[in-house]
This record gives sequence, C-alpha cells and structure tokens, in this order.
Amino acid sequence: MHMTSIQELADVLLAIKDRKLMVRFLSEIMTPAEIETFALRWESVKLLHRGVPQREISKRLGISLCKITRGSRELKKDSSAIKTVLNQSDLAQTDENMQGGVDD
Repeated sequence: MHMTSIQELADVLLAIKDRKLMVRFLSEIMTPAEIETFALRWESVKLLHRGVPQREISKRLGISLCKITRGSRELKKDSSAIKTVLNQSDLAQTDENMQGGVDD
C-alpha cells in the first residue's frame, strides 16, 4: 500500500468524531471478514499488553499462535505505536471489555 494512501486514511479516520459514523464507515469500507480479523487482532494485543500468555489468548479467541506472535513482536518494540495507544487508553485494563463479539 502506498504511504500516501495510509496517511490519507489516517487523516480521514482522525476527522471522524462521531462513534456511530465511524462504525458505519468501517462497516462499509471493510468486509465482515476483515472486520473480524481486525477486531481479533485488537483483542489479542490488548490481552498481550495485560500479560496474558499467548497460548491462553489462542484458546480464548480461537486464533492461531502465529497471529498472536505478530502482535507480541510489535509490543516488544520500543517504538511500538500499538503499545503507545494501549498505554494512552484504559481499554486494555478491564476484563469487562473482553466480553462479547465484534457486533457489540
């Protein structure tokens, strides 16, 4: 993907301030499978950040260790954007956010 496309998409996402509009936008631009993959990756990095072992995450979310390992590698980097976002939010800290599915 071209860097200008990524930067433009980042600008578009930053400009969306309404949560319902954001959900609609993401639902329209991505397929259900892409949304599911993205949501599972997000859930896995939140669990990794909280210190949950990779095998436990695999069992809880029903995804392969390979998919979890990528997130783990990113979180280990000093310059990890994922880690920065998780540290800035309280989403990774609570178990109640781990309940439910993509459509919640």
